[in-house]
Parts: sequence; structure tokens; C-alpha cells
Amino acid sequence: MLTPKYPHQDTAPCATAPVREVPASGSAVPAPAAPIANRPTVQLTPGSALVLAAGGGAVVLVVGAVLVSMLLAVAITGVSVALVAVVLRLLLKDLAKQH
Repeated sequence: MLTPKYPHQDTAPCATAPVREVPASGSAVPAPAAPIANRPTVQLTPGSALVLAAGGGAVVLVVGAVLVSMLLAVAITGVSVALVAVVLRLLLKDLAKQH
């Protein structure tokens, strides 16, 4: 009824380096790897480094403000619940004295 469906096994050839035989020694030696394509390097100018630092600082300030506000909301909620508990306790005690 509920049988798992597995993907078909990959039959592509392995992406390892080809092996060539050396006739003198008879041992297998891997062929040299293809050269890695040149990637463009990122160059930071003083202006872009300043913008990057300012952006990072702004992110840190925003995340910090959000976390502090959440902590403050939890603290205010805890104090409110504690005050309600004290008031209810006093009301119940007063109600018990009247009867």
C-alpha cells in the first residue's frame, strides 16, 4: 500500500580523472587535471568597503533592536501575569473571609 519510491540509479560515468598506463613501470598514474577556469576576483574599493561595513552595522542594530524588544515584551507579559496572580489571590482570600 505505502511503498517508498526511490529514484532510478544514476548510470552516468564517474567524474574522476582518467587513468593512463605507464609502460615502463606498469603502474597506473592519474592524468593531469584540467586547468581551473579563471574566476573574476572581487575588488573592494574603500567606498564599497565602507558601504559594506555600514550595511553590516545596520543589520546588527536592527536585529539587536528586534531581539531587545521581544525580550522586553516577554518581561512585561511576565510582570503582568504576576500582578494578576497577586490580585486574584487577594480577592480569593477576601472572599473566603466573608463566608
